[in-house]
Amino acid sequence: MSLFAKYARYYDRLYYDKDYRGEAAFVHDLAQENVPGASTLLDFGCGTGRHALQFAARGYSVTGIDRSEEMIGAANAYLAAAEDAIASSVRFALGDMRDVRLNERFDVTVALFHVISYLVGNEDLDSAFETAHVHTKPGGVFIFDCWFGPGVLSDPPQTRIKRLPPKDGVEIIRLTEPHSYPLENRIDIEFTLIVKDTGTGRCEHIREVHNMRYLFKPEIDILARAHSFEIVDCFQWPNRKKLDATSWNACFVARATG
Repeated sequence: MSLFAKYARYYDRLYYDKDYRGEAAFVHDLAQENVPGASTLLDFGCGTGRHALQFAARGYSVTGIDRSEEMIGAANAYLAAAEDAIASSVRFALGDMRDVRLNERFDVTVALFHVISYLVGNEDLDSAFETAHVHTKPGGVFIFDCWFGPGVLSDPPQTRIKRLPPKDGVEIIRLTEPHSYPLENRIDIEFTLIVKDTGTGRCEHIREVHNMRYLFKPEIDILARAHSFEIVDCFQWPNRKKLDATSWNACFVARATG
């Protein structure tokens, strides 16, 4: 069973307050600043497609790739319900950022909502940056966010409980428990969902472990250079404030140099 298999069913419910429109606008501004007139975009780890649809609404021709069949299924359901003008500009496909090859290049490639941090091994990161490079036009940009090491170390994740109000006869409680592996720059996040049917009182328990790597700017610089990218900007996600020791979420803009 793939990561996000059962979790995907409740993914958008859990992140109901995520500002996809605002984040897409943020990325759009970065894209147009760095590649004026950019019109094609590849979204790695597109999830349920919410960013992709927002990019299409801003005029991009968008391809979304995700390694979870369940996520792609949800994305296609949203696509089927979208306006024709948007739906005709988006396609979703199953694929892994480490090895997918589409045999085409894009003005902009993106990996949002910590997709890069899900790549915990050095070889995984190398493969992902190579994939990003072969899909980004020379002079185009690769925009991604990740867990930023200084912030994670200065303010480590804590055990948390998130309770969602009942909706459509379902109540959800999510327990988040972190397990730290400092020698690997990794934190495993153990999610336990308790999904209660408010009508019958029956509960379903879903457990998934998401392995997350936190990254530092020097290693990002090394990865970028090794795969013919140049880091042209970095700042906090998604407000463009300067990165510092308290920053948890970093955004990088990498230009393809060849």
